[in-house]
Amino acid sequence: MNVVNVSEKFSLFNDHWSPKRIGELNGQQVIIAKVQGEFVFHKHDEEDELFMVMKGQLKLEMRDQTVVVNPGEFYIVPKGVEHKPIAEEETHILLFEPMSTKHTGDVKADITVESYEEI
Repeated sequence: MNVVNVSEKFSLFNDHWSPKRIGELNGQQVIIAKVQGEFVFHKHDEEDELFMVMKGQLKLEMRDQTVVVNPGEFYIVPKGVEHKPIAEEETHILLFEPMSTKHTGDVKADITVESYEEI
């Protein structure tokens, strides 16, 4: 295993809402994504999902609250909780989630990615 430079990995792509796998450990995947605009409401029945903001600001809208995550902060969406990520400006996020986690959870949408590209 080599040292992974996360900033360098972000420089390799420009598409939004298309996560890239940059590592795996213990059945978990380390994913990065550039996001902007609104995603879809979805949930993951069996997996928690960690969102860490590297650059920008991410809002996680849930049915009963909205959480704002700033650079250097993370928030864990518990399994089964419906959420919709929103980024008013381009935001770079890092996610930790089980390998089994589906991109849009229980929802199929135009934005759904079936498998993550590894970079």
